[in-house]
Amino acid sequence: MGFIFSKSMNENMKNQKEFMLMNARLQLERQLIMQSEMRERQMAMQIAWSREFFKYFGTFFGLAAISLTAGAIKKKKPAFLVPIVPLSFILTYQYDLGYGTLLERMKSEAEDILETEKSKLQLPRGTITFESIEKARKEQSKFFIDK
Repeated sequence: MGFIFSKSMNENMKNQKEFMLMNARLQLERQLIMQSEMRERQMAMQIAWSREFFKYFGTFFGLAAISLTAGAIKKKKPAFLVPIVPLSFILTYQYDLGYGTLLERMKSEAEDILETEKSKLQLPRGTITFESIEKARKEQSKFFIDK
């Protein structure tokens, strides 16, 4: 009688472990998908912001270029055209970020860094561990009670 009960208990434990493992895997997959969705949404917002900024800055650049050119012709001083150069670099950068290939180039460079320059990615004092967090928490806590 005890053997049958023990066998049934072992079977239940095995099924429970499999269920817990499957549940943990499913939860991890959901978390990874959620993180990916959040990253994609944040990137979409950044690209949208860059495009919107480009529109406003493009308008400013156009007005500034026309005004500075008119001032340079009217006053006969070509020095008025000098601010157009740095402003054009900013405009080009914003266009490349919002509509061009800057993000793809940045992604490619990041992948290259991850593959070839791992040492530059190391945190000072190594990876954060539970023990290091607990140590810092205990040092900062005014109400710490060690059990």
